[in-house]
Amino acid sequence: MVGGGIWVRVSAGWRPGPGVCAAPQAAGFGTKARNWRKPRHSDSRSGCPRDPPFPGLLQLEGLTATELVDVLRAGVVDQKGPLVVVNKPPGLPVTGKPGVLTLLSVLPELSQALGLREGALQVVRAPEKDCSGLALLSSCPQTTDNLHQFFARSRRVQRPTALYWAITDGIPTISAGKIQAALRREYMDGVDLVIPVKTPSRKDILEGVKRTVSHFRVVATGSGCALVQLQPLTVFPSQLQVHMTLQLCPVLGDHKYSARVSTVLGQRFLLPAESTTSSKQALDEAFLRHLRLTPAQATQLPLHLHLHRLLLPGPRPQDAPTELLAPLPPYFSKTLHCLGLQYPASPPVPDAQMPSGGQKK
Repeated sequence: MVGGGIWVRVSAGWRPGPGVCAAPQAAGFGTKARNWRKPRHSDSRSGCPRDPPFPGLLQLEGLTATELVDVLRAGVVDQKGPLVVVNKPPGLPVTGKPGVLTLLSVLPELSQALGLREGALQVVRAPEKDCSGLALLSSCPQTTDNLHQFFARSRRVQRPTALYWAITDGIPTISAGKIQAALRREYMDGVDLVIPVKTPSRKDILEGVKRTVSHFRVVATGSGCALVQLQPLTVFPSQLQVHMTLQLCPVLGDHKYSARVSTVLGQRFLLPAESTTSSKQALDEAFLRHLRLTPAQATQLPLHLHLHRLLLPGPRPQDAPTELLAPLPPYFSKTLHCLGLQYPASPPVPDAQMPSGGQKK
């Protein structure tokens, strides 16, 4: 894979550098993901845990703002100075219309609950609504600006700062590679969708079409599925979901784009995105047996796309980045267990993502 140097993985905490708002010391960053343990009650044939089908999945319907603040406070991965890192549950939108419960709408209450006195938290970076994982928040505008500049510089030099885990329906034909696609947003049948553009013109680029890039690596396979590591080098709505659909391996629980992949006589192929409407993901009977799900339950499958790791700048320009980690949601861990996919204790880091001069640990 093509990349831009060598990043070093470190476990040191993030410290305010020059021009960053200082605050009292707190617990350092670098929380390691917890290993999910097999429950005592499981199916004797598959070893797959029994009910509930999606353990730990947050039900947002009927949830109050106070209850959501409690959920987010319990999901704090780490807190240091002006920075707060939350393991965002899937289904929670980052922003939305007035009156809609979102991450942004409860940040003032969350700031108070966490005892932040210097200012209300703001979103620096967070996964999309249906994704789970690391949401980076800051109560210092200067720190927020510095982090935005760091992420923008990293994108310009093609250094990935985010690592996602995904479970896919299907196994990519190659074990690692780079996905490149021009994408545009389009409102179709009342749904905001992302459409691939085969050969974008200069006019297309000026009108909002964006060239997107992601690295992927297959980490484990089994039962016609895969555990895939994804590292986006660009930022675009639904980028990773669409990229995996283009690989004919939609993300498990993708009820928006998976219908673009069809199968005839065991061969998968892409349907035209412009004429394919969104529908619940269709999984074959063998897959459902492994998951121990009924067809009705499968229509409620959450998206198995988790922002597991973020890299932040070190305290000084010459310092190595700091690594933040978020544990997998319980339902994600259960699915890995049901499908016999081995989750690595330490995520493999492709050499292509690292700045020159660094070392791997």
